[in-house]
Amino acid sequence: MAEKPKSMVLGVVAAAVFAGLGRMVIQKMLADRAAREQRLTAPLDKETRAKISDALRTPSK
Repeated sequence: MAEKPKSMVLGVVAAAVFAGLGRMVIQKMLADRAAREQRLTAPLDKETRAKISDALRTPSK
């Protein structure tokens, strides 16, 4: 008796899901690295801190 040919659908779907998840992980890692590199800030002087504080305290119209 001849063997039934095995379906490759499950393997192809599993490979596609694995590739999609891997791509998402790589994109997340690259986005996190870019966000970390762009977050370089210099210390604020007193005048700038006062302006920010005033802007946050006064209600907008």
